[in-house]
Amino acid sequence: MSSQTDPEEAFETLSEGIGRRDLLRASALIGAGAIAPSWALSPGIEEAAATLAGDGRGPRVLQSGRGRRTGSYVASTPQSVRWGHLPNRDAKPVRTVPSGSTVTFDTVSHEGILEDQGRDPVRYFASKGVRERDVLDDARAIAASELEHDFAKDGPHIITGPVSVIGARPGDVLRIDVVGLVPRAPYGVISNRHGKGALPGEFPETAPPEPDASAANPERYHNVSVFTPVRRIRGLQRAVLPGGTGHRLEFPIDPFMGITGVALDTSERVNSVPPTVAGGNIDIRDLTVGSTLYLPVFVPGAKFFVGDPHYRQGDGEVALTALEAPLRGTFRLTLLKRGSGAIPGGRGRLEVPFGENADYWIPVGLNADLDEAMKQAVREGIAFLSGEFGMSRAVAYAYMSAATDYVVSQVVDRTKGVHGRIAKSHVRAR
Repeated sequence: MSSQTDPEEAFETLSEGIGRRDLLRASALIGAGAIAPSWALSPGIEEAAATLAGDGRGPRVLQSGRGRRTGSYVASTPQSVRWGHLPNRDAKPVRTVPSGSTVTFDTVSHEGILEDQGRDPVRYFASKGVRERDVLDDARAIAASELEHDFAKDGPHIITGPVSVIGARPGDVLRIDVVGLVPRAPYGVISNRHGKGALPGEFPETAPPEPDASAANPERYHNVSVFTPVRRIRGLQRAVLPGGTGHRLEFPIDPFMGITGVALDTSERVNSVPPTVAGGNIDIRDLTVGSTLYLPVFVPGAKFFVGDPHYRQGDGEVALTALEAPLRGTFRLTLLKRGSGAIPGGRGRLEVPFGENADYWIPVGLNADLDEAMKQAVREGIAFLSGEFGMSRAVAYAYMSAATDYVVSQVVDRTKGVHGRIAKSHVRAR
C-alpha cells in the first residue's frame, strides 16, 4: 500500500471506468471552476445528471434496469433481496463472478415502504407531493410483495445480493473498491422512531405507539419521518429542510452505502441492524466513491451484499437514520488470499473491517459498549501502522494521540461504531 497520495493518481483512480466525455460532462454539471464531488464522477452519472443543468432541479428518477450499468448487474427484486436480515452461509448467490469483477447494484431505501409509513410508497410519497411516476418501480414491487417483514423484530433494511466471488475461502480478504454511486431519486427521508436513536425516550416528542399500530394504520406508530427534497443550488446537489422562521437548512449530498458486507459463518438468521466483523451496517460515511473497504472472508465465495443507501450522514447518525435514499452502486470485488501483502497492516489477514480513501486509512472498532469500540479502533490503528510501516507500537500510539482523529460512526445500531482517520499525507518516505 502506498504511504502517499498523489492528487493526479487519486483523480485517475477515482475516474477509472468513466469515459473522458462523461468525466467532463460531470465536472461541467457541478459548475465552472468548481471541484466535482467524488460521486459526480460515477460511471453512468449522466443518467441522474440529465436534469442538473439549471438550479432548482434535483437528480432524475433512475428506474431499475435503465441507463448504463457497468459490469455484472443486480436489480433489487423480491427474488434478489432480503428484508431486515443479511445473507448467511446458506444464502444462494444471485451472481457468481471472478476476482477483479465489477458489479452494479440498483439498491432500494427502506424509507417510504416500512409499516409505519403504510408499506405503500406510492401513497406515502404522494402525501409529500411526489408524482406516481417518480416513485421507484422496484420499491413498489418489494413493498407489494409477500416478503415477510416483522417491523418490531427485523431490521428495516432492504439487502441486495449476495454475489459470490470465485475462489474466496475463509481467512481470505475481500477488497471492495467503490467505483460509483449514482442517485436514483430527487428526494429522501430522515426518520426518528420510538425507542431508537441517541435519545430514546426523549425523541420523537410524540405519543408512544398504540397497540394496534400497523401498516393499515401507520399513523398510530407516532414515529417521525422527515421528507427531504434534493435540489441543485449554487452548483451543488443539496438536501433542503425547513430551518425555522425565515430560514432553511441546505447541505450537499455525499452518497455512500450504509451496509456493505459478506456472509457470516452461521445458519442462523442475521438481523440487518448491528454491524459485525463481516461488515454489514457499519455506516461509515467516509466510504464514498474512490474509497476501499477490506472485509475478512468467513464462508466460501465470501457472499457480498449491499443495502441501506444514504445521500448524507453525520458522524453518529443520532436521530436513527441518515438521509436515506436509493442509489445505483458500482463496486469492484478483488480477492486477496490469506497472507497477501496487499492486505492492510502487513498481517496477512484481517479480523475486522478496514477502510481507506484518498486521504485516510480507516481502522474500525465495533462493540455494544462505545468505550470498547473506541479501544478496538485504537488497537487496530496501532496494529496497522506497526505492520504496514515497521513503526514501533509506542510511536504509533503517540502519533495517533497527537494527530489522528477518532470519530463515532454511529450510536444507533445496537453495536456502536468508532473509526479512525489516519492521514496518508503524514507518512513520508525518508
